[in-house]
Amino acid sequence: MKPVKVGVIGCGVIGSRHLSIATEASHIELVAAADMIEANRTTAAERFNPPKVYSNDTDLLDNDEVEAVVLAFPTQYRTEVALRAFERGKHVLIEKPIAMNAAEVEQLIAARGALVSGCCSSRNRLTASARLATQLITSGGLGELRTVHCRAIMGAREKPDTPRPAWRLIKALNGGGILVNWGCYDLDYLLGITGWQLKPQTVFAQTWTVSQVFESHIAPGSDAETHYTALIRCEGDIVLSVERGEFMTMHSHSDWEVIGTEGSLKLNMRDGKPDSVIHNRTTTEGGVASTSLSETEDTTETQHSTPLSDFASAIRENRQPSTSLEKALVVQKITDAIYASAETGEAVEIGG
Repeated sequence: MKPVKVGVIGCGVIGSRHLSIATEASHIELVAAADMIEANRTTAAERFNPPKVYSNDTDLLDNDEVEAVVLAFPTQYRTEVALRAFERGKHVLIEKPIAMNAAEVEQLIAARGALVSGCCSSRNRLTASARLATQLITSGGLGELRTVHCRAIMGAREKPDTPRPAWRLIKALNGGGILVNWGCYDLDYLLGITGWQLKPQTVFAQTWTVSQVFESHIAPGSDAETHYTALIRCEGDIVLSVERGEFMTMHSHSDWEVIGTEGSLKLNMRDGKPDSVIHNRTTTEGGVASTSLSETEDTTETQHSTPLSDFASAIRENRQPSTSLEKALVVQKITDAIYASAETGEAVEIGG
């Protein structure tokens, strides 16, 4: 496979991860990096040695050698840069969350044309455990689905002694808080391992900002939620239930389950090991018996272990990446509906 020539825009924490992957993957060639912050540019140049380093996205996009770009900077600015990239014929991989709202995602879909574009919210589905869970669920191994559930709680730690990043919990910069920072992963994962067969119809939800006792743990001026819960009714009488919180007044724990008429799965989005996925098989005579997927399924690894590696392969294979813009739009529509329901206190219908 001819390496895809990639430019990374945004060289902070997550951008550095993409830069590292681009320098290590055999089917990717890092040709450029850009960041408005001089310190980030300096660090990127020293650590990853890209042939070209720019102080803005425009100069990188004007580089004809760049085939594809990764956008790894605050959500507020990504859609306009993605649109400029499409205008210049570049394939685009967008960090999560995909955009500020569903209307922006629809703009991206309209502008993409024949180019390849997607979102990094697929990150947790590119593991052996997620792949095997998907195979089992989509082949009918659990029967007809009834409930898909996650509850992921992160308890507060000691008071931080360094400044907190402002973008994480300021709506104007990020579009929201824990829901867009982590909820997009949760929704992508649950929708993905069930084969994107869930068709959400109605959302009833609530969000909360940080408890007063932990206000010192976040940046001044933060106005976004640190805790949300949502009940999402889907076509076919399937219910998707999600809850996530950070800076919580309880110890960290998580619970992930998919329940069908003929069996269920217990798993953890952040644990990619097949032996951590418990398959509860059922028979009339014996009731419920549990095994791990690693005991019964092929666990061969694939090369698509990160959103960037999958994106580059998708370009050469003439397909869309694991989470295409259309799939990201489903996640964003649910996200928008959760916020709308929390604000109004009423159930919200999700448009097609």
